[in-house]
Amino acid sequence: MNLNSYLHQNNRIHKSAQMYGKNSIDNDCIILENVIIGYPTNKIIQELSNSTIPISEYEFKGTTIGENAVIRSGSIIYSDVEIGNNFRSGHNILIREHTTIGDNVLIGTNVVVDGNTTIGNNVSIQSNAYIPTNTTIEDNVFIGPCAVLTNDKYPIRKKYKLKGPTLRFNASIGANSTILPGVEVGESAMVAAGALVTKDVPPRKLAIGVPAKITMLSDELLTVNSI
Repeated sequence: MNLNSYLHQNNRIHKSAQMYGKNSIDNDCIILENVIIGYPTNKIIQELSNSTIPISEYEFKGTTIGENAVIRSGSIIYSDVEIGNNFRSGHNILIREHTTIGDNVLIGTNVVVDGNTTIGNNVSIQSNAYIPTNTTIEDNVFIGPCAVLTNDKYPIRKKYKLKGPTLRFNASIGANSTILPGVEVGESAMVAAGALVTKDVPPRKLAIGVPAKITMLSDELLTVNSI
C-alpha cells in the first residue's frame, strides 16, 4: 500500500489491496481482495521507466473515492479518477483514467469504463457492459447487462476523433444492445434489448430492432421510467 494515500476514518481495506499514487479514500469504505487503486497511466509508466525512484515512492495523482464505497475483489481503478459517495462495484471492474463518477453509482461485474468519461448520479451499469472513451452518461441512467457502447466510426480505415454515445437523463439501455459512436439517447428514452442503435433516439421514445427503429413508448413505460 502506498503510504502517500490519505485514508479517512473507519475504512476496511484488505491487506492484498494495492495503491499507487496519492489517493484519497473517504469514510466507511470497504476495499476487498486484490483491488488496485490509482493504477498508473501509460504516461506515468513511461516516466517511471526513465527514473530510478521506486514506484511505491513516485508521486502522482491517484484516485479520489467518496464515503461508503464498496469495491469488490479484482477491481482496477486507474489514477486520475474521481468517484462520489455510495459507490458499489461488482468483481473485476476496470475504470480507466480521466473518468468522473457521481454519487450512488453501481458498476457491475466485468464492466470496462475506458476513460475520459463522465458518469452522473444514480447510474446503474450492469455486468459485462462496455463504456468506451469519450462517453457521457447523465443522471439516473440504466445500462443493462452486456450492452456495448462504441466510439470509432471507421476502425483502422480512416482517421476519426473518437466519440462515444451521450446518454441523457433517465435513459434506459436494454441488455445486449449496441449503440454506435456519437449517438445521443434522449431524456427518458429507452433502447430495447438487443437493439442496434445507429441514429439519435429522441426524448421519451423507444428504439427497437436491428437496425433500430424509433417508436412511441407506452404510457406504462413512460410512467415507470420517469422520475
